[in-house]
Amino acid sequence: MKLVFATHNLHKLKEIEALLPEGIELLSLSDIECYEDIAETANTIEGNALIKAKYIKERYQYNVFADDTGLEVLALNNAPGVFSARYAGAEKSDKANIELLLKNMEGKEERKARFKTVIALCLDSKIHTFEGIVEGTISTCPVGQNGFGYDPIFIPEGYKETFAELSAEEKNRISHRGKAFEKLLYAALAVDERLFIIQYKIDQIWHGAKRVDDDVLAELDFFTDLDLLFLAK
Repeated sequence: MKLVFATHNLHKLKEIEALLPEGIELLSLSDIECYEDIAETANTIEGNALIKAKYIKERYQYNVFADDTGLEVLALNNAPGVFSARYAGAEKSDKANIELLLKNMEGKEERKARFKTVIALCLDSKIHTFEGIVEGTISTCPVGQNGFGYDPIFIPEGYKETFAELSAEEKNRISHRGKAFEKLLYAALAVDERLFIIQYKIDQIWHGAKRVDDDVLAELDFFTDLDLLFLAK
């Protein structure tokens, strides 16, 4: 099946492409000749994801998903949050955003933070959202050359390294975007195939599970019409 990822961000495209199993052809906005800058005017992360997904579905008629991500820092009352990309201005400069955040964190002992991603999926006539969260802390200075955005100053829980010090594979395994996309992936494939077997990258998706457990199905109400869904290596 063909699925559009409604983003112009090449870093995000690369992350999602690494998670794709066989059976899904990922299209970028450039692939469908969409060059508009879709305005993100909502006051929530979920709202912005929905705006972008609905825009593409209504105008281009493709099945599509869009994401929005925010860094929520406890000591800053969960800022920058929905304004993460534009924290230091409309230019959306990663360097400027990091510098401003670290300046605002000066003298603060509380360093807890979390990345939150919401993915909105428009598939046929249905719209669903999927959330992924990773907890962590803010470092005192940027470290690492990988990733993008706030990755050089975000240390995920259980690690000593920042996201920017991790390999792409390791980051994808634990990241907020990866977690949200896992849920979307199953929904999209289930609708397209109804009964299917995934032989590609299943370990990194549901950690080697032989079938989707009832508690997982309960989280994804997208599956309520399915009679049977088995996942096997």
